[in-house]
Parts: sequence; structure tokens; C-alpha cells
Amino acid sequence: MKRRDFILSTTATLAAAPLWANCLAAKKIVLRSSWQTVNIGDIAHTPGMLALLEKYLPDATVTLWPSGITDEVIQLLQKRFPKLLIAQTADAKNAALQNCDFFLHGSGPGMVGHKETLLAQQQGIPYGFGGITLSDEELQTHRNLLNGAQFVFTRDTLSLQALKAAGINQPHAAFGPDATFALDLRDDDAAEKLLREKKLVAGEYLCAVPRLRWTPYWEVHPERTKPNPERSAVNEAFADRDHAKMRSAIIAWVEKFQRKVFLVPEMTYAVSRLKPLLYDPLPEKIKPMVEVMDRYLLTAEAASVYERAAAVVSFEMHSPIIALTSTTPAMHMRQPTDTRKGQMWRDIGLSDWIFEIDDASGDQIAQRLLEIGDNLPVAREKARVALQFAQKRMQEMVQTIE
Repeated sequence: MKRRDFILSTTATLAAAPLWANCLAAKKIVLRSSWQTVNIGDIAHTPGMLALLEKYLPDATVTLWPSGITDEVIQLLQKRFPKLLIAQTADAKNAALQNCDFFLHGSGPGMVGHKETLLAQQQGIPYGFGGITLSDEELQTHRNLLNGAQFVFTRDTLSLQALKAAGINQPHAAFGPDATFALDLRDDDAAEKLLREKKLVAGEYLCAVPRLRWTPYWEVHPERTKPNPERSAVNEAFADRDHAKMRSAIIAWVEKFQRKVFLVPEMTYAVSRLKPLLYDPLPEKIKPMVEVMDRYLLTAEAASVYERAAAVVSFEMHSPIIALTSTTPAMHMRQPTDTRKGQMWRDIGLSDWIFEIDDASGDQIAQRLLEIGDNLPVAREKARVALQFAQKRMQEMVQTIE
């Protein structure tokens, strides 16, 4: 079965299902989201889902149940969503759960909030999963939780196929993209200031985003994560090999278009690696056309930077998604240690803009990027069509709560 046929068949099955009486009057929703703040993508899940709920369930009262959230991120959320309630204490979380009509597990890399979702199940509160990737381990470990959900939307069709292959009896399962596709946070003032500092011209520069094969959480959270020598060795073995291919694209962009490149991080750990992975090995004649970010950008500022870019090329998944919310063309280079989430790019019709890094050469990646740069209006239209497709699926996902 073709990708789009598979998506449409599962959506049709869901649409034909009866509405659930206990969800019809859902007024109080607990959103389990905000997994961490060291990654602009993990920040972006929440405002994306909040924007969807605001648009399609405007009468609902939403309480966010976060895992970890900083004052800066709270300010971002409350500025955009002034009615949002955030349960940070144990008492507040318990009260929100006791008084809600529906428990929504938000977009994420998996069933990150499975413990809290189990509490909802045990208390007879209807719940659902909105835009998650599922691993084989989760499909086995949390079968009952997935079976008991009002719906399970996976953000990639590989997870959906795996759910069905695992024999999980979930009649209301479908493809529902990552809520980051609905992100509308922006910090235009910060972005404009940054562009002036870096002497970048809006609409002309390329953003390049690195990633190690394994996120070094032992560096990000040393207080709770032990060093992992095996993963460190993998990172060391492939760091230059992977990023040499991205450097090929950077060099090609500069040489052909005489336009600048901006090296930016998606995660906090990447700030210190921008220069050694991407800048330092570049030819000396290319370096004057390459700017390097020296700090972590929160999601709103990053979104405004991507909005002004000509294109984005990234080993990370969420920078391309955030770029696409502004119809900025974005290429994703997927590493084999990453999850099924990269399939999203194929699911929304962007198969030409994703490369499996072990199967692609630097020249191939560079050539595709130059094709985008040669005709940016056409590339932007392609991005717009893909975004529109994702938005339609997200609308169906959120309206299912009704």
C-alpha cells in the first residue's frame, strides 16, 4: 500500500467511528507535554498543541502538566496563551487530573507521559495520544494503555504500521503529525537584532543544524545521567564523517550563490560543537561567509530566524518542522540512531528533502540543496503544500476530542 493510501485509509476508519459520549462535552483538558527545555523541539510541542486546541476547541480550559519547564519558557507560553493554566506542584497536578474531562498526551518522542496517562486510565478519565512516535518496546510494555485510549495518533506512519503489526486492538488509530507543525510562536525583534549582529540578509542565508548520533545527556544532565562510553564512542566515530557531508552542502551554497550560512543549535549541547563540527574544517575561503551562533536560542527566536532564512539543512528533526511553519524549505539528514520520526518528512510529501545519511553522499545532499536555492519560490510552494497537508491531519486529530 502506498504511503498516502495508507494515511487516507486509516483516517477514513477513524472518521467513520462513532463519537464517544463522554468526550462530547469536554471542557477541561489536561495536556501532558513539555518534556524538557534543552531542545527547541521539545519546547515547541506544547505551544503547537495549544494553538491547535485554541483554534479547534476554543471553549476548552487547558491545564498544562509539564515534566520540566523554566521561567523563560513559561513566559513564552503565557505571553501567547494568557488563559493557559500550568500545574507545577504535585497538588496542582492532582487537582487538574481530578477535575478534567479529557487527558491528552501531547506530541513527543514516545509515551513520555505514560505514568500520568495510566493515572487517568485508572481513574476512568478518557484519554488519548496526539502525535507520538512509538518504539517496539513501548508497543509491548504499554499495550493495555494503548488499547484503552480513545484514540492513538502517531506522528509517523512507521509507528502506525508497527502498532497494527503488534496486534494492539485500537480501532481509533491514525496518522496525526507532530504538533510542532502548528507552532506560531515568534520573536521577530530578537531575530532582527541577531541578523544585524551577524550581518545576515533575510531571505538569503542558509541555516545549518548539527547533531551527534546519540544525544549526550550525560553532558546535558550530568546530575542524573551516567556517562555512556559506548554511545560516546559512536559519536566520536561518526561525528566528522556525518558532518563532512553537511559541510559539502555549505561549501556548495557559498560557492554557487555567494550567500552566507548560519550555524545554529537545536539543543544546548550543540552550541560548543558548532565550530569543531562545521566551521573549523571548512576551507579558509569559505569561512568569511559563515556565521556561528554562540548561544542557545529558545523556540520563538529560532522560529523567527528560520522564517527569514532561504533554507534550512539539519540533522535534527524539529528545526526543519519549525522552518516549514513559515514555508521555509528544509532538508533533513537522518542518522540511523534516530527514531522512526524522520518518516514524517516522507509522510507529508517531502521524500526528496530527506536523506539517510549512511546512504547519501555529500555531493548528493549539496546538489539537492542547490536545486532548492536555484528556485526558491518553487521550493516554498512545495513546503506550503506539505504544511497544508500536515495542518489538515492535525485538525482531524484535535477535533476527535469532541
